Amino acid sequence: MLMLLFAGGCAAGGAASSPTPYRDGRPYTRWWWFSGPIEEKDVRCQLDWLKRNGFGGVEIAWVYALPDSPPGPSWLSPEWSRVVAETKRYADSIGLGCDFTCGTLWPFGDSQVPEGDAARTFSGPSEQRIRRSWEHPAREPSLVLNHLDRGALERYAERVGGALRPALAGSPSALFCDSWEVHTEGLWTTGLDEEFRARFGYDLAPFKESLAAHPDVRYDYRALLAEVVIREFYKPFTEICHRLGARSRVQCLGAPTDLLAAYAEIDVPESEAVLFDPQVAQIAASAAALTRKTVVSAEAFTCLYGWQRWPGPSPHQKEEQVADLKLVADALFANGVNLIVWHGMPYNPPGGQNEFYASVHVGQDGALAPELLAFNRYLRQVSELMRRGKPWTDLAVYLPLEDAWMQDRLPEEQRRPSAEYHWEMQYQRFPAETVGYRPTWVSAAFLPAARCEGGALWIGEARFSALYVDVEWLDALALRHVLALAREGLPLCLKRTPSRPGHGEAKSYEEDLAALLALPNVKSRLAEVVAHPPLLEGADLPEFTCRVEGEQLVLFLAHPLSRTIGYPLRYGQSFAEAPQTVRLTLHHRGRSTPLVLTFEPYQSLCLQVAEDGSVTELPITLPCPAPRRESE
Repeated sequence: MLMLLFAGGCAAGGAASSPTPYRDGRPYTRWWWFSGPIEEKDVRCQLDWLKRNGFGGVEIAWVYALPDSPPGPSWLSPEWSRVVAETKRYADSIGLGCDFTCGTLWPFGDSQVPEGDAARTFSGPSEQRIRRSWEHPAREPSLVLNHLDRGALERYAERVGGALRPALAGSPSALFCDSWEVHTEGLWTTGLDEEFRARFGYDLAPFKESLAAHPDVRYDYRALLAEVVIREFYKPFTEICHRLGARSRVQCLGAPTDLLAAYAEIDVPESEAVLFDPQVAQIAASAAALTRKTVVSAEAFTCLYGWQRWPGPSPHQKEEQVADLKLVADALFANGVNLIVWHGMPYNPPGGQNEFYASVHVGQDGALAPELLAFNRYLRQVSELMRRGKPWTDLAVYLPLEDAWMQDRLPEEQRRPSAEYHWEMQYQRFPAETVGYRPTWVSAAFLPAARCEGGALWIGEARFSALYVDVEWLDALALRHVLALAREGLPLCLKRTPSRPGHGEAKSYEEDLAALLALPNVKSRLAEVVAHPPLLEGADLPEFTCRVEGEQLVLFLAHPLSRTIGYPLRYGQSFAEAPQTVRLTLHHRGRSTPLVLTFEPYQSLCLQVAEDGSVTELPITLPCPAPRRESE
């Protein structure tokens, strides 16, 4: 592609130094453009409405045609490019951001993907197809792009990026990639058999049809696949965005990879809720903290009260309640998010009643419309508070990827539309004893560049008092790096003795493990490794996050009901009849300050801690009417 080269440099471990297109904390919304006519007057009307209601921008997503819709511009045609560019110019003129999904529907792919660039499995071409896209049903088949082949991605991006180039002029935009929806069973591509053999010293072919019976071989397969996904897809995707003059905003969730390492390659790491639990956002937030990214976004309110297959509608669509949405948003803030992306708004002419089947409804005809402006002002206020300074963290916790890769499918009762395998990390949580230290996830990918200085662990500019490892399996190379750091004096809490995953001999592993266990700074009890108490301590510790700005802290503590969130949300789950009182102790700068916090119904708290230890409550109250419940 003959595009403008990205002028700024990229920090090691990803795109940490890249500027983001988000000027403030106003929320964005996904904007569903249905395949059909797109009228300039309707585009302007909707953008004006969004501006009046406190939104900061849109992400245009190109999807299927509505029933009986006349045809619109052909996919990636000159007319399509013109309409998109005019929309971007108008958004610029009224001060709204405008991002673009880098493709039609999910995952990447369309009818123009040649068979040689399509997804593959052990047995040959993948049978997966793109359904209900901008091209559907006129052009079939629409093949899924091979996400394990950088060349295929480059050729795809040349077409999509070329069509988007006129729209990428003006203010910075981000190109968006949704959560991984490529079928993963037997995912493979040309050349990986040789790479596997060179890497592990044996042939995968005899095991391809029986990986379930050989967890050690399956681990090696997944370890290689994890590297290839980042090397061939996530890293080049950001590079392509930069060449286009854009930034990357990506949900890595669901990908068969090291999610932390994948997010490190992205300009704006994005999570999702409630299709994914709010706590999953800690992975994106941890990657941002380790690579100095300032914005962590979340696709919010997806399938809020449940999911119905197309054509839907989802349960309680157009009946959503702000108190329920606020409960989800506050849980996301407490787990490290500082930009909300609504999911979402359908393209509509004035008076239109178009709906997207799996979404909270943003529009003039929805139940939320009268309260949108006040709620969006609240989302902006908290988002901007959660961008002050930098994340405060005191403990690095090893993300147990190896444990997940050694397992396979989740138990039936834990499966949901967003969770089928252990390696998707949907249910991964920080150990309870670490939560008060406001921990950060780390993985093996970050250990080679880590260092021990002054008795602390440093990863880039992030400082940790100790490394906490509680895993059943620990990769041999990861063990070697942990041993090297421990020999330099790193305080290490090793909760249990791990085993080596993968196929092959373990003699050197056992030697390294014995050497690690013999070191005096390696203990199994956290209190023996970290002498000071956690930042916050208490029996009913709410979900919280913390920012440090100069010598003061800013803490956001979500309403205690946020801990009850799971998929799907119960209609009216936020209902509360009385305030809740929580007693905590704040330990900071050698002082211990008792706190008695009162959470009013539907409200969270934001505290500012000054250098002298004084605590001030920052006003973030949003009046919310008591929600209706299902029985009502």
